Amino acid sequence: MGTHTVLLLFLFSNAYLSFSLSPSQPDSRALLAFKSKADLNNILQYHSSPNSTTLSFCHWQGVQCNHHKVTRLILQHLDLCGVFGPNTLSRLDQLRVLSLQNNSLTGPIPDLTSLYNLKSLFLHNNRFTGLLPPSLFSLHRLRTVDFSYNNFSGPISTGFINLDRLIYLRLSYNRFSGSVPPLNQSSLKTFDVSGNNLTGAIPVTLTLFRFEPSSFSSNPGLCGEIVHKECHPTAPFFSNTTSSSSPAAAETLSQSAQMHGGVNGLIRQPYSKKHTRKSVIIGLSTGIFVLIISLVFFVATVMKNRKKKRGSGLDDLNSDAMAKEEVAKVMQIEHERELEEKVKRVEVAKSGNLVFCAGEVHVYTVEQLMKGSAELLGRGNLGTTYKAVLDNRLIVTVKRLDALKMAAGANKEVFQRHMESVGGLRHPNLVPLRAYFQAKEERLIIYDYQPNGSLFSLIHGSRSSRARPLHWTSCLKIAEDVAQGLSYIHQAWRLVHGNLKSSNVLLGADFEACITDYCLTVLANPSSFDEGADSAAYRAPETRNPNHQPTPKSDVYAYGILLLELLTGKSPSELPFLAPGDMLSWVRSIRDDNVGEDNRMDMLLQVATTCSLTSPEQRPTMWQVLKMLQEIKQIVLLEDSDLELRTNVIP
Repeated sequence: MGTHTVLLLFLFSNAYLSFSLSPSQPDSRALLAFKSKADLNNILQYHSSPNSTTLSFCHWQGVQCNHHKVTRLILQHLDLCGVFGPNTLSRLDQLRVLSLQNNSLTGPIPDLTSLYNLKSLFLHNNRFTGLLPPSLFSLHRLRTVDFSYNNFSGPISTGFINLDRLIYLRLSYNRFSGSVPPLNQSSLKTFDVSGNNLTGAIPVTLTLFRFEPSSFSSNPGLCGEIVHKECHPTAPFFSNTTSSSSPAAAETLSQSAQMHGGVNGLIRQPYSKKHTRKSVIIGLSTGIFVLIISLVFFVATVMKNRKKKRGSGLDDLNSDAMAKEEVAKVMQIEHERELEEKVKRVEVAKSGNLVFCAGEVHVYTVEQLMKGSAELLGRGNLGTTYKAVLDNRLIVTVKRLDALKMAAGANKEVFQRHMESVGGLRHPNLVPLRAYFQAKEERLIIYDYQPNGSLFSLIHGSRSSRARPLHWTSCLKIAEDVAQGLSYIHQAWRLVHGNLKSSNVLLGADFEACITDYCLTVLANPSSFDEGADSAAYRAPETRNPNHQPTPKSDVYAYGILLLELLTGKSPSELPFLAPGDMLSWVRSIRDDNVGEDNRMDMLLQVATTCSLTSPEQRPTMWQVLKMLQEIKQIVLLEDSDLELRTNVIP
């Protein structure tokens, strides 16, 4: 019995050892799965062997392990020919570094969610295609990403903004389109998006400032200060340009653009839509069905004729040529019909329905908007603003423009063109304009709702409490945020804000300053404005005449007044007209900063007084203002570092 027991133990231990040493290890299985998809030429000598040891896969080519887990996989310059298969390397949950550079891998990148420890990802010089995987932006430990010299397409996701440890990002020489995301990580040291199809204004952020124009080269559609290329509007506003639609279509649209109902009764009730949208959908479906039947009948006829003429090779060739010619004609007709239907759908969408900007997802309808509960937020020179709560719990801000205050030339087509331009602006320091609506005299603009109130409320507090000037560090942060947003507006198609004031600066979810009500004054009649003393104080001297339109330099003046309001806690109408030296003494007298912070506050005050100079020629551009603020931040960082060093020195 004892001998049998020893034998059983021996057999059991061997079986257990064989199991534990086999490539059933998860990491070895992942490597073998990757090889089966990516290594069609059998270059990697990975193999499953019953005699393999526990750590055998850790000695495979390019593999490095730590505690029996793969931490680095470096497979470079091997001419691997295949695909990066799903559910292969994504099982290496302890992987820190993955480099597949300089191979011939194709296809899309699979889901990478499980690689939560990944720090470096090198996939450059391959033939990868498709969109960037959304899972990439869940890997918050990523520091290095190189996807250059591939065939990736689609937009460069703003998800990169959330990778706050990113040091190195190269996406050059792919087929990316859309805009440059407003990256602002202080950690980012290397950045390159050259050789793509990117368009629009490069966002004004302190991080993107650091990079040379070569980082954005070979993107003909990019513009802005960084690449020294002026951005131009797609069409001039208030021109005599007519709509591209035919007169008959325009008349039809004019008749169909009836008034919809208001938010919680604020606007007139909805009109009967006469099933316009349903008719278009039914018509489109019927057209496609008829086209498909025609194609099937045509192909069947061609095949029948080809069978009859099978005896003659020449006849077959002629038949093929005729078939191709006929198919080409049919496809051309199909293409023209698709374009026609697309135009019809766009026109229907723009006649009394919500139009969503910049490719926004249609998450609600005008009917849902009108049925939502509304809360009055305020009245301004351009109209009335409401907080609307939709039935799906979504909260938006709705601005109803006052028809009596619109400029005479701001007709339907002009308003539409302007909203399409302004609706394309996207920056972290701008409240996004999501959609707009117009029907007859009714015009609504829908923004994201900002939960933390306005800068006006932050500075001046409630009526029951006496506000104190904000700490200079808060002033610097807010000043930078507003300057970022304004700089972006100015370089994007030469637009201007035209109505900057503390009540038009809102605080986002992270208390970042976000500008709202931007670029709307060009649609308004300035003579109809009923301004109070504070609003009038923001106006630059050269624009106080109603016949003079706002300019970038008048925005700079308003920014200077806003910064003085920020530093002093006083309303613009309470600010005295003093020489710069006297202004400095006056501001110091109403603040309680300690002596060590006086110099820092003085630098901000100098920016404010320079911006609010009477002569527009003497004022800086917003780009220059942003550089001034950047220099102040650098000086402060150096002073703080020096102070910390002196404090930590042991006598």
